[in-house]
Amino acid sequence: MTRIDDPAGAYLAAVGTALPGEPVDNATLGRLLGVSEEWIDIFVGTRARYFAWDLETGEVRRTLVDLCAEAGARALESAGLEAADIEFVVLSTATPDALLPTTATQVADRLGLDHLPVYQLQAGCSGAVQALDLGRSLLAGGAGAGLVLGGDVTARHLDVRRDPARMPTEELVNYVLFGDGAGAAVLTDEPLGERVAVRGVLNSFAGLGRPAGQTVDWYGVSDRHSERPMLAEDYKAIEESVPAMAVEIFWELLDRVGWSTADVDHLLPPQLSERMTARIVEHMAIPSVHEVSCVSDTGNTGNALPFLQLERLLPQLADGQRAIGVTVESSKWIKTGFALEKV
Repeated sequence: MTRIDDPAGAYLAAVGTALPGEPVDNATLGRLLGVSEEWIDIFVGTRARYFAWDLETGEVRRTLVDLCAEAGARALESAGLEAADIEFVVLSTATPDALLPTTATQVADRLGLDHLPVYQLQAGCSGAVQALDLGRSLLAGGAGAGLVLGGDVTARHLDVRRDPARMPTEELVNYVLFGDGAGAAVLTDEPLGERVAVRGVLNSFAGLGRPAGQTVDWYGVSDRHSERPMLAEDYKAIEESVPAMAVEIFWELLDRVGWSTADVDHLLPPQLSERMTARIVEHMAIPSVHEVSCVSDTGNTGNALPFLQLERLLPQLADGQRAIGVTVESSKWIKTGFALEKV
């Protein structure tokens, strides 16, 4: 059954983001990995990324809690709200600092939030939209304002002590593809701050019977010395499937909210890598729409990416303008997206 979205009831009041340290360019990363800048450009096209851990030693200098709390504090300040105004927290990540206590509760504690529902979603690129979807439901249930967050830190999954020369290409590329970061948005039940209405959200599992396109592993005490890679992608499947899925999401969202392509002013496309994003946008072939991308400057920050895109979008979004955001999670193939309108 297709859900008909209520055109009112959920608004983005503000967005905040956090990126750790200084940007790491391709020359610096190439020297560390023993690969050329040209190789990085050919495979991903991304110019820079940020890491919460030291490239030489692997020491973690900023945790996911640190980054999410920073992003959340910025979003609250931008919205002009206090901790007492927030009635729920939803955080999505693929790389929590620990299994328990959850990163979400640690962030709530850091922000001075208490006596409210706190949810943590385990997700990849679809996570920020899933958090938005749950946030809308909580607003519909009577909450007045809430905080949704997303972020990832790669330290547990990228090992700088390994010899890059002995890594297969499909594993080595993760070291140049991903980066760390976090983002947050304040959701309200009335137009405050940026006054951006969430007109529709798509959140749909589409992987029945399909092999996973990406696996992010987790080692416990019994298998911590396993030779299984922490990150594994089926890049052929991703390259073949994601552009087509992005088109499907775009048209499904338009149908859901009753818009035509002429009604869309801004497009926030999937942010896998600079080269992949360019390929997706070309495949979508939407005329007269302004692209809002960030991955070439931030790397693939997973759950933080839509917030980083929104931070770039909001200063450009004029009254009455509309935007469509599209995200695809290739882990088990999840289609997500959102439709926004400045009111």
